Amino acid sequence: MSEAPDHPEADRLPGFAHPRETMDLFGHEAAEAAFLAAYRSGRLPHAWILGGPEGIGKATFAYRAARFVLAHPDPLSPAVHAAASLAVPADHPVARKVAAQSHGGLFVLRRQWNAEKKSMPTQIPVELVRKALDFFGSTAAVPGWRVCIVDSAEDLNANGANALLKTLEEPPSRSLFLVVSHLPGRIMPTIRSRARSVALRPLQPGQIVSAATAAGSDASPDLLREAAEFGEGSVRRALKLTDEDTIAVVRHIRAALARLPAIDWLDAHAVAEGLAGRASDADFEAAVETMFGWLSEQAHRAAGEGDGQGAARLAPLAEVWDKVARALREAKAFNLDRRALILSLFTDLSEALRASRAA
Repeated sequence: MSEAPDHPEADRLPGFAHPRETMDLFGHEAAEAAFLAAYRSGRLPHAWILGGPEGIGKATFAYRAARFVLAHPDPLSPAVHAAASLAVPADHPVARKVAAQSHGGLFVLRRQWNAEKKSMPTQIPVELVRKALDFFGSTAAVPGWRVCIVDSAEDLNANGANALLKTLEEPPSRSLFLVVSHLPGRIMPTIRSRARSVALRPLQPGQIVSAATAAGSDASPDLLREAAEFGEGSVRRALKLTDEDTIAVVRHIRAALARLPAIDWLDAHAVAEGLAGRASDADFEAAVETMFGWLSEQAHRAAGEGDGQGAARLAPLAEVWDKVARALREAKAFNLDRRALILSLFTDLSEALRASRAA
């Protein structure tokens, strides 16, 4: 499947290489070895759920696996059994066609730019899912495997997920579905039961630096290392932070969060004022992601204290997570004042932390 190359792509971070163009994979050697072993066995599961936080290399893994299967259609071939990884050279015909979105054996199911409305839809429509399924039922454009990458499962609406399920229940011969999921626990249980799940872990800072460099980052080494430390295991997040102004905002937010449950209101007002304008959209997004990252850290700490009070400590943090997520959706939908929103977030996070520690 090919798309117009000049349209925005929902799964591309502007200015950096797309996962289909990325030949290197960092930090997921165990998952790669598991896939290779399954392929060599001749009993490759027809569907794989690649789960984990956003930006850690799940789509890169999916394209890497797709290239390998399309380049080596016989799992019993000497080349497959001699392979040390799923790597395919960038100059291989399959790699070139995948990068150009012109390989007849690969269908990528993702949100697509609406040229008429000049906008990116929030979901993958069921009509597009049906096109992917027709791809498996039509005469093969090329011999060998047919591969569908779903990026991501969270973008499928209920009808789309049900349409995908029907094909997973009775998969065509030599078909492979690689389903990227940022929240695999929310995938329909019936889909999960028909796929092999692989949990990909957040990357270490050194791996993030290597992956960001491979993706084309030209940030200074010092800035890239700091972005990797703040990236919470995500290359995508780290790349967003390779801007001096944005990373300064993150430093400021992290310092304010470190003081919680105490709030320096003068400082909080300064943060809110700096994030209020539409020109600071990227900084606002980075600030929100930093707050959610902090919440996740607190939740893991509360759950792991081992004194039997984990559930009680988690409850206020889970409640504020839902409250913050709802407030952000409403702020975006109704264009609400960001100043008031940021100040209320500090209050909510402070109260949740205080309640968690008191539990």
